[in-house]
Amino acid sequence: MAAAIIQALPHRLQVVDIVLQELESGRPKGRLDAELLRGLINQGLIELVSLGPPAEIHFENLVVGPAEATLDDGEAATIAFAIEANAIAIIDERKAKRICAQRHSSLVLRTTVDILAGSSVGIALGTTMLADALFNALTHGRMRVAEDRLEWVVSQIGKERARQCESLPRRIRNC
Repeated sequence: MAAAIIQALPHRLQVVDIVLQELESGRPKGRLDAELLRGLINQGLIELVSLGPPAEIHFENLVVGPAEATLDDGEAATIAFAIEANAIAIIDERKAKRICAQRHSSLVLRTTVDILAGSSVGIALGTTMLADALFNALTHGRMRVAEDRLEWVVSQIGKERARQCESLPRRIRNC
């Protein structure tokens, strides 16, 4: 399903090698995210990139400091690369979005929900596969959903499935 989503997007996806390394650390815990990402890279659907010297400075500024003001390597690398490449960063994590708003307000951020809500993805997947993709992202990926997108997400997956999604707010799960 990931390949169909990526192929429906109007832009090429790039992922920083640091993100792949971070995902590799989940392998001993049985997480297969790195393997799945490698497959998409090998298929030519996602381009693996590295941080250049200017982006490394942004990266360092995002990972060094007190915990409340710093990010994990994956989010920091994504943001640093997007700043340097004048690209859109796909970030779901609230803390990363807050730090970006404070330090890099001109950086364009999108979320996984933004991608899945795009008309090209909806057309490519169809209603059932789109609902499955959202449900999988919520349950397996623990995807967070912005307040203004909650109604749309629930309308796509249905209330019964929404009740099963721990990553959704309790008030949504209890409806």
